[in-house]
Amino acid sequence: MFTIIKKRELNPSVILMEINAPFIAQKALAGQFIIFRVNEKGERVPLTIADYDRNAGTITIIFQIAGKSTALLATLNEGDYILDVAGPLGLPTHVDENAKRVCVVGGGVGCAIAYPQAKQLFNNGICTDVIAGFRNKDMVILENEFKSACNELILCTDDGSYGKKGFVTNALRELIENGRHYDEVIAIGPVPMMKFICDVTKEFNIKTIVSLNPIMIDGTGMCGGCRVTVGGQTKYACVDGPDFDGHLVDFNELMSRNSTYREAEHECRLRSGL
Repeated sequence: MFTIIKKRELNPSVILMEINAPFIAQKALAGQFIIFRVNEKGERVPLTIADYDRNAGTITIIFQIAGKSTALLATLNEGDYILDVAGPLGLPTHVDENAKRVCVVGGGVGCAIAYPQAKQLFNNGICTDVIAGFRNKDMVILENEFKSACNELILCTDDGSYGKKGFVTNALRELIENGRHYDEVIAIGPVPMMKFICDVTKEFNIKTIVSLNPIMIDGTGMCGGCRVTVGGQTKYACVDGPDFDGHLVDFNELMSRNSTYREAEHECRLRSGL
């Protein structure tokens, strides 16, 4: 079992937990994920490793309360235990050592995944800009963490209640059209957001990496649940990803597959009373 060392509410629906997992902490790299199971009857749920501390033997996860399992996880507190945490899984983010400037774009809870990638780039001496988008001021997360892990942070809110009003795609386009040169863009967030970011970067021929979150069960490539089409070929996010060339991803197929169990997930949470 894995002890919850710290719990912090980042906004009304997003929670940060620091978990004692020394073996995972020793191996974890930016871009990788874990699969947790709250109890013996729980489902297997993947979550990206938002941070890790090798000396303390801890990993940090950040999750949005969306379905039954995340709602159940949110009921646990510091000192409680999670039954299973398996990882690190997936391939770590590849850092192009020749890149001079990279822009990391995060949307909503996807910023929890964007943060470790920005931190790794910044710590490797690469000039790193971050564009982080949220619905409104109350939903903003990790602002201070991003400020310490990038050269420039641009916060956007849909309603203009905080930072720059508008979508992250508009902010990115504005930077590029004003002469900002990027060797690479990394986009992480809702699938439509990643798709539109790729539409922008394709215009300017900028390499773009996206981190995909399809439905996943075993996390080892056996079940086939997380298959995605990339460049006309079938790939598995758990073992071939989760990072892929955004200009090759079939986003329409991904959006369709991700919505398959939406109604069933909602009904399950209602029945559980969470």
